[in-house]
Amino acid sequence: MATKDLQAGNKVIVGWREWAQLPGLGIDAIKMKVDTGARTSALHAYQVETFERDGAEWVRFCIHPIQDQDTVRECEAPVLDRRVVTDSGGHKEERPVIRTEIALGGRCWPIEITLTDRENMKFRMLLGRTAMDLITVDPTASFLLGGTKEQP
Repeated sequence: MATKDLQAGNKVIVGWREWAQLPGLGIDAIKMKVDTGARTSALHAYQVETFERDGAEWVRFCIHPIQDQDTVRECEAPVLDRRVVTDSGGHKEERPVIRTEIALGGRCWPIEITLTDRENMKFRMLLGRTAMDLITVDPTASFLLGGTKEQP
């Protein structure tokens, strides 16, 4: 598909699952589900611990950006907020919220994302509605921006 075919006005057309980058966290590739049913974006994180830096709350965490691989990224970010999020099973959980940039379809923009354990989920990341300002979702398609189910 030509690049011009992947644009709707000023928005990039994406499938319901895509590969993205989180450059501010040093993540070159992460498979995500573009979830119009979720308000807030979520990122798989483990060994989550908060600490203070220069009088502000920060969070340190690890992630496996690619499922079933041993690659680990250790990340740190300022805590923007803490929010109680209800997951798809109806369980409520207080999560730290960070702000980072997402790179997708040749564009880069800031998003807010919650940190949670998604170890047993199919996707390491969910992109929620509040992060979808620059995209239009084609729910019938996958990986419109490149890559396959297994690799970016």
